[in-house]
Amino acid sequence: MFAAIACATANPSCRVDVLEHARQFLGKVKVSGGGRCNLTHACFDPAELVKGYPRGGRELLGPFTRFQPHDTIAWFAARGVETKTESDGRIFPTTDRSETVVDCLLQSARVAGVHLRESTRIIDLQRDDAGHFVVSHEGGEMPPCDRVLLATGGNKQGHALARALGHTIIPPVASLFTFAITDPRIAGLAGVSVQDAAVELDGVAPQRGPVLVTHWGLSGPAVIKLSAWAARALFTAQYRSELRISWLPDMTAQSVLEKFVEYKHTIGGQYVWRTPFHQIPQRLWQRLVEAADILDGQRWSKLPRGNMLKLAAELCDGRYEISGKGVFKDEFVTAGGVALNEIDWRTMQSKGCPGLYFAGEVLDIDGITGGYNFQSAWTTGWIAGNAMANQVPN
Repeated sequence: MFAAIACATANPSCRVDVLEHARQFLGKVKVSGGGRCNLTHACFDPAELVKGYPRGGRELLGPFTRFQPHDTIAWFAARGVETKTESDGRIFPTTDRSETVVDCLLQSARVAGVHLRESTRIIDLQRDDAGHFVVSHEGGEMPPCDRVLLATGGNKQGHALARALGHTIIPPVASLFTFAITDPRIAGLAGVSVQDAAVELDGVAPQRGPVLVTHWGLSGPAVIKLSAWAARALFTAQYRSELRISWLPDMTAQSVLEKFVEYKHTIGGQYVWRTPFHQIPQRLWQRLVEAADILDGQRWSKLPRGNMLKLAAELCDGRYEISGKGVFKDEFVTAGGVALNEIDWRTMQSKGCPGLYFAGEVLDIDGITGGYNFQSAWTTGWIAGNAMANQVPN
């Protein structure tokens, strides 16, 4: 939709059609951000912004110098959508309603003269001998066209259309998901959260942020970011792995142990299980204390060093077995898609099939949670749309 608006605006003489399989446009926008639509992320340095993309970051560096979060904010503001930035960098419309963004895009498309065709399922896409594209759908066939943009996200049919036109498809796997974990330390604690924790898997850089206990395991921004960076490794491992958690990411086991020794003298008469350490919620603290074999009636002054060591390990290097994955709310992002080396990133045009363009998640691009996936969609769509508008027809 964003590409169509850019194309029709840049060259009003173009006829631009958007063909949508679903009965309504922009369904994924509507459910994003819990219905609030996390438009983009407050990171305005392209070199820093690309660090939020486990796949596609290097390729996006150039495009982000042309259209980045500042441009996204300005684009929507010019069309009446004001935004706000939250403490974690996520940017939302001030209305906190995704419908605001949906309505803006639909209205902008109509103003630009874009022809919107919903409930149109594509069956085939081919090039004829004259170099034009022939788009077949369930209702018939479109008139031959000079340029086609595939912006089909992680849809398998979109990948099949791209493959049929000579493109390599990196096998898609899930990204942005929660972890299924069955463990007595978190059983029955759904809703308990730690606002700053670090989570890590072998071979993957630790991710830091809020961690939420759920009915099925663990979620929260830190877990979901880690799932993106570990998407392929976890797929290969059939979503079974050992997760390491530091509930106190600013402390080492040694510094925690030193604090325990201090507690023996300062609050020695208090019960260990009743005095949560730092930011640890009471209910989680009691489970970690139990895991360290510390009895309910144990006071700090009499706490054996062996139990101190166990509790410090639980706090700074807890080990939890992942047994599967869940989806992240109503959103679903894939790692995989059209191989990035087959795209001209100045225009988003296929290197091997002139006149065919790609934007968004149909490419082997995915970002961490927080507005990154939408930003890559706005950027690649804007570049593709403008390039298509300025291309000389065959």
